[in-house]
Amino acid sequence: MGLSGCETMPKDALQLSPQSLENRQIQTRQFNRMNEEAALAAAAGVLQDMGFSIVSSETKLGLVVGNKERSAKNAGQITGAILLTLASGVAMDYDNKQKIIASLVTSPVRDSKGIPVPNTFNVRITFARIVWNTANVTTKAEQIKDPALYQEFFDKFSKAIFLDGQKI
Repeated sequence: MGLSGCETMPKDALQLSPQSLENRQIQTRQFNRMNEEAALAAAAGVLQDMGFSIVSSETKLGLVVGNKERSAKNAGQITGAILLTLASGVAMDYDNKQKIIASLVTSPVRDSKGIPVPNTFNVRITFARIVWNTANVTTKAEQIKDPALYQEFFDKFSKAIFLDGQKI
């Protein structure tokens, strides 16, 4: 027990994966000529249009969190479970439901001296999901990395802030 205090952290424990930069670029866009409050309101509206319920929002922190529940059933997985059940006589579970979580944060863009550039900020959104099987056991908890999903969000967000800026 005394030796457990001598354990050290692996050297690469805090290293980012090679895909981290690529993922961050997919998840982040810079916007200007708009205040953060209006951007957060537009983001919340876009997430609601995409079927998310807003579960948390904090303007001072530049944060909006939403989630939605969807089926996680997959015909191939169900077929496999049925075949395994028939072969083994033991009921096999398969993915049943999932919760998709969207987390959006804004952060000010700073100039070379570290001073925030007025009305210019980054918007970063991440999508993740938790999947439960028919026995209500968590089978997956993972980040969603589909670039099309992020592009869809930013396309709708850009349109929403444009329309808001035009007062349309």
